[in-house]
Amino acid sequence: MAEDALLVEKREDGVAVLTLNRPDKLNALNADVRRQLMDAFDALAGDDTVKVVVIHGAGDKAFVAGADVNEFAERTAMEQRTVYMRRRIYETVADFPKPVIAAVHGFCIGGGSELALACDIRVADRTARFSQAEVRIGLIPGGGGTQRLARLVGRGQAMLIACTGDFVDAEEAHRIGLVEVLVDEGRHLETALELAGRMARWSPVTLRLAKQAVSAAFEMPLAAGLEYEKELFLAAFGSEDGREGVRAFVEKRKPDFKGR
Repeated sequence: MAEDALLVEKREDGVAVLTLNRPDKLNALNADVRRQLMDAFDALAGDDTVKVVVIHGAGDKAFVAGADVNEFAERTAMEQRTVYMRRRIYETVADFPKPVIAAVHGFCIGGGSELALACDIRVADRTARFSQAEVRIGLIPGGGGTQRLARLVGRGQAMLIACTGDFVDAEEAHRIGLVEVLVDEGRHLETALELAGRMARWSPVTLRLAKQAVSAAFEMPLAAGLEYEKELFLAAFGSEDGREGVRAFVEKRKPDFKGR
C-alpha cells in the first residue's frame, strides 16, 4: 500500500483534512487504509494545533464505496470474529475527542456509509448516494450501520435501509436526517471546511466537552445525561478558556483561547 493512500493536511485555521486517496478503487476501505486512518486519528488527537477534522474521498465518483470484500471472502467465522475483536476505525472516529465532519459525494456504501455515520456531522453534495448494501451478500452491517443509523434516522428508516440494500439519494438522506447539510454538486468539501473553520474559532476545551455532552445523550437516560451535562458545563466554566471567554464578552473583545 502506497503511503499516499491517505493524505493528511493540517491547515492554519486549526482544521485537519484527511483525504482517502484511492480513486481508482472508489476509495474502498481495506486493512491498510483502515490502519493508516487509525494512525492519523491517533496523531491528530494529541496535536493541539488541530481542533476539527474533515474527511473526504478523492476523485469524482465516491466518498468510500465500501469495504474490500476480497479481504474477508475466504475467512472462517472464527477468523472474522478475531478481526472484529480488534480496534476498528469506526470506534476510533466516533471516540475521537474533537469534532469530525464527513464531506460526502458520490457512492457512500457499506463500510463507507458506516465511516460517515461514525463522524459527528455529514455534509453531502447532491451526487451522494448512501447504501447499507451488506444484505445483498447475505450479511448485515457490522460497523454501526444499524446502531448509529437508527439513532440518526429512527427505527423504521433504519430497517428500510438495512433490509433493502437500496440506495438513498442525497435529498432523501437529508430529509430523514442521515445528512445534516446538503449542498450543490461539488461543494461538499468547501462547505465542510467552512463549517469546520467556524468551529475551530472556539476553544478546543469547549469543542471537546460539547462533543462529550452530545454523545452522552445517546448513551444515558435523560436524568443521568442532564447530570453529566451539568458536570461538563462546570468543567468548562472552571477552565482558563471558560474564564477568558466570559471576560472577553464582558469587555466586548475577541476572546484569546489557549486550549486550557
